[in-house]
Amino acid sequence: MAQASDSPIKLVAIDDEADSLELIQDALTQPSLEVLTATDPEDGWRMIRRVHPEIVLLDLRMPKVSGMELLEKIVGFDPGIDVILVTGDYSTESAVEAIQKGACDYLTKPFAPKALRQRIDSLMTEARKRHRALELEGELLETSRFEGMVGRSPQMLEVFARIRRVAPHYRVALITGPTGTGKELVANALHKQSPVASKRIVVCNCSAVAETLFESELFGYVKGAFTGATQDRIGLVEYANGGTLFLDEVGDMPLPMQSKLLRVLQNQEVQRVGSPEVRRVDIRVVAATHRDLQAMIAEKQFREDLYYRLSMVEIKLPRLADRKEDLPLLEQHLLARFAREYNKPLRGLTRRAQALLSRYSWPGNIRELENVLGNACMIAEDEAIDVRDLPEALRQEMPLKNGDDEAPLTIAEVEYRHACRVLEWMGGNKVQTARALGVSRATLYSILREKAGAEDEPTS
Repeated sequence: MAQASDSPIKLVAIDDEADSLELIQDALTQPSLEVLTATDPEDGWRMIRRVHPEIVLLDLRMPKVSGMELLEKIVGFDPGIDVILVTGDYSTESAVEAIQKGACDYLTKPFAPKALRQRIDSLMTEARKRHRALELEGELLETSRFEGMVGRSPQMLEVFARIRRVAPHYRVALITGPTGTGKELVANALHKQSPVASKRIVVCNCSAVAETLFESELFGYVKGAFTGATQDRIGLVEYANGGTLFLDEVGDMPLPMQSKLLRVLQNQEVQRVGSPEVRRVDIRVVAATHRDLQAMIAEKQFREDLYYRLSMVEIKLPRLADRKEDLPLLEQHLLARFAREYNKPLRGLTRRAQALLSRYSWPGNIRELENVLGNACMIAEDEAIDVRDLPEALRQEMPLKNGDDEAPLTIAEVEYRHACRVLEWMGGNKVQTARALGVSRATLYSILREKAGAEDEPTS
């Protein structure tokens, strides 16, 4: 659960010297900041896990557990916590190591109270921005839900609007889109928004039915129609009478069955296998496929007349890669669901995990995202999903390429790409990025500016 943006920011200070903690307490006392202290690093670690602070001031040299060891534990618990290491013995090596391990700053004792207040005030401002962003995301998620689907991208808003427009009137609809984009959710939404929402929706997975059983599965049969038919059996079409029949993966339906389905759509009639009796039905039919039906028509694998009948109302679903702006909402929606299912206090994703997921192409679309986050939530030991909880395939660093021709990269290109990667990892903080890279801020700005300038130059 995100902390309210107007709640006091929590800071935990850990130092084995009580005088240092008293100085920190005096320097930072203000209504909007709750300062908690511990002289024992193990007590401090337990306090961090209990109160989940936004900021930690951490002495580098302490008995039992060193500040560097505790830093690693804090970053592992939640990389979003801003940790400042404090030491009386400054060294460049320890400062670089601290930044590389996830510290946001490195201060040397004795420090001026005014300078400490300014640094903490800056971190408090950033923490409030994050809290407010989480609140807004939660509000946005509530307004972006529609019949079990989540989206605010133009593509999905158009899908939602189309469902609302056609649901009261359609008799036949076709849903197309790549595997894993949520076609069954759209079918359910059409049903729930239709006048027959109180009736049942019956699902037939066309890719899972053997060709020899297709007719009896859809239309039913009478006793004695074939060997083993010991009694009358109703088919899915009759079972859906008064409601909706959902034909998933209709592109896998055998050609002989396609002509019989066409008759059902045209006449609203069904004939059980082995029976001369024609039975009237009143159903709505929603079909879905990931296949290119027009290409199948050209190859004589799908009936053209059936396609035109099904596609009187067509709803096309986009790939997840084409609606990346929906990714944070989908992540929040799925994490909340898995937190309930697994009864775990999951708060969300760390910033670096979000950055990694945003770079991935998601060939399996929402279904793949659901599997990745479901697995991550299951194995996560902390309240925030971090990079280590994600599959190895996502964690592997992508090879550097320079366009489709994979030409060798220049040194400047390598510097630029590495700087961008570290900048993203640091949440866009250029000061922390420069420290992590071991360069001055001026050098970092130069690397980023020179590349941007080169990209603006006209090509010959």
